[in-house]
Amino acid sequence: MAPMFAPLRERNYRLWAAADLISVSGTWMQVLALNWLILSATGSATAMGAVVMLQSLPVLLLGSWGGALADRIPARPMLIACQAIRAMLALALILPSNNWLIYGVALVSGVISSFEGPVLGRFGSSLVPRESLGSALALGSVLSSAGRIGGMALGGVLIGITGPAILFLINAVSYLAVIFSLLAMRTGEMRTLAVADPTDGGIMAGLRYLIRQPVVLIVLALSFVLGSLGRNYQVSMAAMVAGPLEGSSGSYGLLSTAFAVGAVAGGLLLAGSGRSTLRVLLGTGFLISVLQLCSGLAPNVLGFAALILPIAAGAVVFDTVVSTRIQLDTCERMRGRVLATVGIVSSLSGIVGAPAVGWMCDTVGARGALVLAGAVTTVAAVMGAVALVRVKGRSLNWSFLWGRPATQPA
Repeated sequence: MAPMFAPLRERNYRLWAAADLISVSGTWMQVLALNWLILSATGSATAMGAVVMLQSLPVLLLGSWGGALADRIPARPMLIACQAIRAMLALALILPSNNWLIYGVALVSGVISSFEGPVLGRFGSSLVPRESLGSALALGSVLSSAGRIGGMALGGVLIGITGPAILFLINAVSYLAVIFSLLAMRTGEMRTLAVADPTDGGIMAGLRYLIRQPVVLIVLALSFVLGSLGRNYQVSMAAMVAGPLEGSSGSYGLLSTAFAVGAVAGGLLLAGSGRSTLRVLLGTGFLISVLQLCSGLAPNVLGFAALILPIAAGAVVFDTVVSTRIQLDTCERMRGRVLATVGIVSSLSGIVGAPAVGWMCDTVGARGALVLAGAVTTVAAVMGAVALVRVKGRSLNWSFLWGRPATQPA
């Protein structure tokens, strides 16, 4: 079986993949409905920003505790409990509109994510053999992109016919698919991961472990810089369409479609190659940074879309390889805490990056923002490559960047 489909040999992974597609579709339907509900009730984009902040803040504050817990407890019961709570939160949104209710649901969702994220990472890696983990994560990215496209498309049709309540109900039901898949899995076929000793030091032990992992620290730093300045295209795309490209709402829709198609293509490309190596990480990070710089010079909407598509594909490859390397290159007993750190870095990149890109768009214009951010991320990618080859005692050359790995991907 080709590397792309190797994870599908596993019955447990097939169950999980099907349930994940359903759940992601429901989640994006709820995102669409919630945004509409907030705007219709308040007419304020600031209120939408507050909801996003309330969902992200708990990950920053509680993520480390969630990671320490994930390294010690069984994953399945925890995930079933989290999915059940999420279903109840979705049902709560059906109640008469109340801003405080929406803020409360957002805050509780963020708290759940703080503990659920690291558990999900450990659980996912137990469903497939170690050598298939990269393809499994890449296929997961494809399913997430497909679920986002399908959920937003179906939600956009339904919300005009039924209003937002039915979308919240559909999302609540979608969590039942995940719970069913968890209950139907064969535990005997799961790969057993090492668990942490209750007396191993918890959060502080995780921090001490990370400090001794220079490769992981460099990868996380690259992820933060490229995530902050190279992922917030919802800001820069809108600024380009409304500004120098002089586009319309249809133009923004075209760019959003190109981005979604690119995301799916990137996941399929990585799943098919099965090569989640540091070489791929560095090469992709450099390529998408240069393309971002070039996108600021795009003459029209079609030219911008032609660059957006490979950028989106590269972003999925980059993020998936980061997740894969983090899991393969760290001790299983520390994996939950390391994955929690990845979640914290991701949240920080969104919280810091979106305002930074917006400020640059207002200060130097949309084109200038893309060129400047692309230049910074290009330099960061080169510096990251230099740092990694020094840590690994190698020389920086084309053989290192593109050569086929030996026994252990690196």
